[in-house]
Amino acid sequence: MKNGDRWRVADVRRDGSVVVDRLDPRRRGKAVLPRDYVGEHLDLGYAVTAHRAQGVTVDTSHVVVTPTTTRENLYVSMTRGRESNIAYVALDQPDDSHGTPEPDDVTARTVLVGVLEHSGASLGALQTMEAEYELYGGIDRLAAELETLAADAQRDRFVELLRRSGLTPEQQQAVRQSSAFGPLTASLRRAEAYHHDLERLVPRVVRQHALDDADEIAAVLRHRVEQEAQSPPRDCRLRPRLVAGLIPEPLGQMSAEDRQAIDERSELLKARALALATAAVDAGVVWARRLGRRPNEPTGLRSWMLSVATVAAYRDRYKVESDLPVGGAAAHDAQRADRRRAQRAARDAQHLAPDAGTDRRVATPAHAISAP
Repeated sequence: MKNGDRWRVADVRRDGSVVVDRLDPRRRGKAVLPRDYVGEHLDLGYAVTAHRAQGVTVDTSHVVVTPTTTRENLYVSMTRGRESNIAYVALDQPDDSHGTPEPDDVTARTVLVGVLEHSGASLGALQTMEAEYELYGGIDRLAAELETLAADAQRDRFVELLRRSGLTPEQQQAVRQSSAFGPLTASLRRAEAYHHDLERLVPRVVRQHALDDADEIAAVLRHRVEQEAQSPPRDCRLRPRLVAGLIPEPLGQMSAEDRQAIDERSELLKARALALATAAVDAGVVWARRLGRRPNEPTGLRSWMLSVATVAAYRDRYKVESDLPVGGAAAHDAQRADRRRAQRAARDAQHLAPDAGTDRRVATPAHAISAP
């Protein structure tokens, strides 16, 4: 155990010791921590610094931004949340090193402009290029950008959809102001990517049960949407509209500027996934060999490579290092959903391979430790 490790409490024993599961997907394990150690050395993991947030992914990220925040730290912090990233901008902490405006002129916008102009990088040219590529070119970063852009571009559309759904004006306002609104819209995007008609789906989930006694209406609606739309509609034979086989494609009307930005990230995601897949196949790495030999026939080869690219995208997004194509158990619901998509892609690749029928393991070995 080292400083900065993140664990989930699995049990609290009578003597005050706690049983914990490590959250790092690359180093699974359990530990029992004595009561004295817990009291002196452990803190709740709900809040971390931007430096420590590197590589961490959560459902919803809440970021405190001050004039001293650097551009790099803001970017890292605002791409941690899978479903929403919310910035709280402090206006009462001036910083002379940024050259911020006079107090009367300070707004959230002026503070954010100052942050974006303030770089904390001090690397050489080659190091900077490598760091920038690693930071901005990974599947997890590109997916976070695409989903953040989609949330902003489709917000008004989903607000209008909820207005027609049967919610009262008071309930609509509560949903819009809820921190669960972002996760709700992410669920709606996933449902639409699986060919569900939102004009029918949303009123249906609103009418399922009364919402008068719900403490968090947006969270309740999100759960209902997830339950209704966890699979394509009945008799639908269309493939889900997923970028790189994992990320729901943002659909519906939006501005030309938003559409261009989203399309650019979509193409980058596809190119990154295909490049990772090609490199793994060419190098003959173990996980790629488990998917079989590449077909010689052009159509079959293209389908096979797209399936391998989905597996590669999953591995890159969740930093999987196992020799098994999709690694071990997932750490949270979002990863579990992506893992199922990657498993289907792995099976598709094996089926398309010329040596189909050869025994190649895709799932987790029986002795692996499951995440909570």
